Amino acid sequence: MTTRDKIARRKLSLLELANEMSNVSKACRIMGYSRQQFYEIRRNYQTFGADGLIDRLPGARGPHPNRVTEEVEAAILAHALDHPTHGALRVAQELMLKGVQVSSGGVRGVWSRHSLLTKQARLLRLEKTTAERRIELSDEQIRLLERFSPEFRERHIETRHTGDLVAVDTFFVGHLKGVGKVYLQTVVDCHSRYAWGRLYPNKLPVTAVHVMNNDVLPTFEAHDARISTVLSDNGREFCGRPDRHPYELFLQLEEIEHRTTKVRRPQSNGFVERLHRTLLDEHFRVMGRKKFYESIDEMQKDLDAWLVHYNTKRPHQGRGMGGRTPAEVFAQGLPKPRKSKEEKMDQAA
Repeated sequence: MTTRDKIARRKLSLLELANEMSNVSKACRIMGYSRQQFYEIRRNYQTFGADGLIDRLPGARGPHPNRVTEEVEAAILAHALDHPTHGALRVAQELMLKGVQVSSGGVRGVWSRHSLLTKQARLLRLEKTTAERRIELSDEQIRLLERFSPEFRERHIETRHTGDLVAVDTFFVGHLKGVGKVYLQTVVDCHSRYAWGRLYPNKLPVTAVHVMNNDVLPTFEAHDARISTVLSDNGREFCGRPDRHPYELFLQLEEIEHRTTKVRRPQSNGFVERLHRTLLDEHFRVMGRKKFYESIDEMQKDLDAWLVHYNTKRPHQGRGMGGRTPAEVFAQGLPKPRKSKEEKMDQAA
């Protein structure tokens, strides 16, 4: 028996007791009710029967008469899914152009009933909808998801082995007194999250080639592996005429495919974005408060030590990592060498 049923039975007992005693005041005193409550209970019982004994909340019994129709509400929710950053007035105007009459207050009412009053809540709804069911996302939706969640693009990059896809980017670290601007050339193997980084006073194609030629390629050659594809943004240090640009020529010489992210969407390279955030939180913001650097070489020395710790000792909780270090996944993900025909024949024999 629910609490509402118990209350209804107690009210019925009050009416029966008053009828048996023929004394309303004494019955109310025994049951703990006032005379005003007794007459109200009796009036509801005479009007509605047993249903009148159940407590009813004040207010309208059904939807408010000024509430928008189900068709309009569905249109508002669909628009919030397609354009989660639009405000209430913008949504009302957009729907009005489509023949749906609704005010900005009506839009906010629908948002309030579905807990979508904030832009953050609408973006979270878009991300949950994308995760629960497969829908075709527009460029605007993808761009907003990438801005809202830097790991969104990472969840959609599939790699088969170490070196299958290597992401590169240029990150502005800050200003160094006596030197000027300091940039970080970052390289990440998307399969293992193994990272390389080198600091430079400028961002030029030569610096992008230098870190690849001096740091990245020797690591792969030491493991008898190669890089298949490089993913970069459309920065001038990475992109240019294939017959003149130093970085493009370098990749052609090494027989590496070059892919680029879409224009005005640098966050689509989620692996590098996540590494930069980790670098800021765990290294640059910490060391910047401990030491006063006078040269890039001093900064590079501490960065190299941090990268060794990041690659070999720091467990990674990214997708497919399972708490392993990038060095472990790098070694385990190396492609197995293909056997020659003679070796296959010998093994079969």
